[in-house]
Amino acid sequence: MVSSQTDNKAFQPRRGFRGGHLQTLGSFFLLAAFFLSRKITLPAPEERLVEVEPNIKILCHCHWQSGREKALTILAVHGLEGSSESQYMLGIARKGLAAGMNVVRMNQRNCGGTEDVAPVLYHSGLSRDVAAVAQSLIERDHISRFALVGFSMGGNLVLKLAGEWESQGPRQFRAVAAVCPAMDLAASADALHLSSNRLYEYYFVWKLRRRLREKARLFPDAFDVSRLRGIMTLRDFDDKITAHYCGFTGAVDYYDRAAAANVLDRITVPTFILHARNDPFIRILPETRQKILSNPNITFIETDDGGHCSFLTNPDGDDGRWAEQQVLEFLRKF
Repeated sequence: MVSSQTDNKAFQPRRGFRGGHLQTLGSFFLLAAFFLSRKITLPAPEERLVEVEPNIKILCHCHWQSGREKALTILAVHGLEGSSESQYMLGIARKGLAAGMNVVRMNQRNCGGTEDVAPVLYHSGLSRDVAAVAQSLIERDHISRFALVGFSMGGNLVLKLAGEWESQGPRQFRAVAAVCPAMDLAASADALHLSSNRLYEYYFVWKLRRRLREKARLFPDAFDVSRLRGIMTLRDFDDKITAHYCGFTGAVDYYDRAAAANVLDRITVPTFILHARNDPFIRILPETRQKILSNPNITFIETDDGGHCSFLTNPDGDDGRWAEQQVLEFLRKF
């Protein structure tokens, strides 16, 4: 597999949704849900709590084929303040199941209604949680092969894990795919603070502040809401909250240690990365881009349009979610 940087002409934005902000707002934030609604019906999943560390469990929704051991298993990871119920998670599950694959929708810590499980927060460096879920699937369900799929923050996590594993990952590990991954965390966090992106930053910070307050209500001895004072940006939150409660010295240390950009050159399995040039806030630094293009295991597709985790196109016998289709086409090889 050869690395490539491409204007993929196959992607044509949906009429009325051309441009990074319209694509992002139309899909990621569902502000155009009236026009773009889709009803995703899935079989009832097996709900499973997986212990990723002692006394720390995360919720997974598992969809199995009749012969789960033989089918490729997709382990999908959502983005910042998403969950296993995010539209792209449901969309990839429906497409994967239709293609004969198992799909496991993984919630990160605290997500999917699990705030009361343990006095911990989630963050962009917890690739070991993904590894723990993968190992549990191997041991409990005897899956023969699996692929990791991540969106945005989840994309950073699955790429980070693939790089950390290098060639020493489980023998069942076949491939990894990431849509708009936040590989350069510091640059992307700072891009959120641009005036053109403040709506997104307000949204994320509002949700993160609300989550911290809920954690403090559930675990009053573990969290101090007074630390939220003065927090207006994502970098502020990561400096005063994420770093403080997750073992980093500050936002700089957190962003440096948690970024998948550090290990992209160590990935040894077939990898698919999809990015839009007009993604409002995901940034790829030149040195990271060079690592991507220098790794023969990575196929890198960069489109002119598509926004953040959106890639809305006109329906043509499908639901018009182009990124999900591209991920599935990549995974069919395995």
